[in-house]
Amino acid sequence: MIVTRPTPARDLFDRLAIGLSALCFVHCAASVLLVAVLATAGGFLLHPAIHEGGLVLAILLAIVGLGRGFTQHRRPIPVMLGTMGITLMAAALTVPHGVIEAAFTMAGVVAVAGAHFLNRRAHAW
Repeated sequence: MIVTRPTPARDLFDRLAIGLSALCFVHCAASVLLVAVLATAGGFLLHPAIHEGGLVLAILLAIVGLGRGFTQHRRPIPVMLGTMGITLMAAALTVPHGVIEAAFTMAGVVAVAGAHFLNRRAHAW
């Protein structure tokens, strides 16, 4: 079995998406904690524009990174997991701000990050 490493250019979208997922997770966790402690910070951190902009960026990175990976390694699991994560993140926009929204967002972020991780590994299989 020949093992190949992903090239830096091919790997870029997955690395960016994993980083964005980590930032999103920290943002959601910090938002919930800060809102509980400092009500004034909640207005900025939970502003819908931050969530909508992050979601658009996450969707674009996921489509490009996971799509490019699928065309090269043909493994459907990363795309399926990524689609589930994006769906959870989009669902978070349909519920009122609060714990449920944060839970949907964080679950989606973990799924998308996991999909990008699997996508990177699939290049090495």
